[in-house]
Amino acid sequence: MTALSDIVTKVRSKNAGPFWLTIDIFCGSSDAYDTVANGLDTAVVAQMFGIPVSTLKRFDIKDLNIVKFSLPRPEIQGVRLDRDMHGASFAQILTTLEI
Repeated sequence: MTALSDIVTKVRSKNAGPFWLTIDIFCGSSDAYDTVANGLDTAVVAQMFGIPVSTLKRFDIKDLNIVKFSLPRPEIQGVRLDRDMHGASFAQILTTLEI
């Protein structure tokens, strides 16, 4: 098994409005995309973020070699308990995932 960060070009997360986050996995090649798309279990990703799998949205974009996830933010953007206003740190959680 290999860490996701060793397979892909980049993993990036960002806000998708005040209530949602988006995580983009840029695979860089069709071979890397096939490895990630086939080896990445959506239920495992949901578990890593501590959310029900039914609230995690997955988009496989083969033409761009990208796998994308959208999930509810743990806290609404900008509230006192929000520890990451831009949603940038959530990508780091996925980089160590073994595929």
